[in-house]
Amino acid sequence: MRDTAAGERHTAGMGLLTAACAAYASLAVWVWLTLAQGMFWRTDVRLPPRTAPARWPSVAIVVPARDEAGVLPRSLPSLLAQDYPGEAEVILVDDGSTDGTADLARRLAAEQPGLPLTVASPGDPAPGWTGKLWALRHGMAIAGTAPAPDYLLLTDADIAHEPDSLRELVAAATSAGLDLVSQMARLRVVSPWERLVVPAFVYFFAQLYPFRWVNRPGARTAAAAGGCVLLRTEAAVRAGVPDSIRQAVIDDVSLARAVQSSGGRIWLGLAERVDSVRPYPALADLWRMVSRSAYAQLRHQPLLLAGTVAGLVLVYLVPPAALLGGLAAGRPAVAWAGGLAWLLMAGTYLPMLRHYRQPVLLAPLLPFTALLYLLMTVDSAVQHYRGRGAAWKGRTYARPSDA
Repeated sequence: MRDTAAGERHTAGMGLLTAACAAYASLAVWVWLTLAQGMFWRTDVRLPPRTAPARWPSVAIVVPARDEAGVLPRSLPSLLAQDYPGEAEVILVDDGSTDGTADLARRLAAEQPGLPLTVASPGDPAPGWTGKLWALRHGMAIAGTAPAPDYLLLTDADIAHEPDSLRELVAAATSAGLDLVSQMARLRVVSPWERLVVPAFVYFFAQLYPFRWVNRPGARTAAAAGGCVLLRTEAAVRAGVPDSIRQAVIDDVSLARAVQSSGGRIWLGLAERVDSVRPYPALADLWRMVSRSAYAQLRHQPLLLAGTVAGLVLVYLVPPAALLGGLAAGRPAVAWAGGLAWLLMAGTYLPMLRHYRQPVLLAPLLPFTALLYLLMTVDSAVQHYRGRGAAWKGRTYARPSDA
């Protein structure tokens, strides 16, 4: 009996020691993230200082669209109405839509005079191409007919722009000598699930790719937000895009890396006047949005998946567990470590909630949101191995080695 009791005490002691180590490790990680991860939590990275160029360069706005009739009436008119002093045109590439996207685009252009609109269709993607990049390739080829435009604005069909959006993007690029200027559009936050999940999506993205690191000259971190990318045509040619990234599921980050590795300067920040109008009213809609590319982000590597799951548990789930468990077990040091880590987590999330005009009471719920993202990531891997990974609007993309 004494041996059994001693064994139980030893097991309990080891469990408490493990819990304490996890709590202290999580607190240390949060201190490091707060102070040394490029101030990722700040939301003040906006378009750099800019002045109007002596000559406004020409721009082709390329919009890949697949079954976008539901959002096009709110997005396409905003592009046609751009108040741009230079030469500009809109090219909408209908990527095999079955909902009348192309006809709707032509009708919207007829109803609202503005920038000239070209509607084209490239047919089904060639082997080894994702649908969006195939559409962009077709649109860029149309734009590239002589004389080629100085810049390309690559923007998704669900993105609405204020009338001065293009003018401000071009002014920023020419003033700072940038080859790629990308803005993270303000995503829709209306439904309860959008309020819970969407600001965290941008927060996690900024944590992975701190904007300040991306924007430093000679930086090694590269990222872009695919909904709004202004790209210098010369830089696109030099980087060989989109052909060089034709298999990319996460095309925006791949585009930024290609431009940066070819010697181009890139910039990424938050948008104030560029908005996504695509609704994600239910958790299932958000789940599909995240899970379709989460495992691709991990390069389809099981070890990276395991490390990501362990990291999410340590960083986001241990703090509340340590606080509550430490209080229940009478371990104040563990409870303090967990509570401080949770406080840092919630504190760094507050600026993003303010950016999205959401209540601060959502900040302590970030561990629950992180748990949802953990499950979405695992589901993304499960769907990949079932042959349904990276599925979007009726298409499923294999990893490059499987293509």
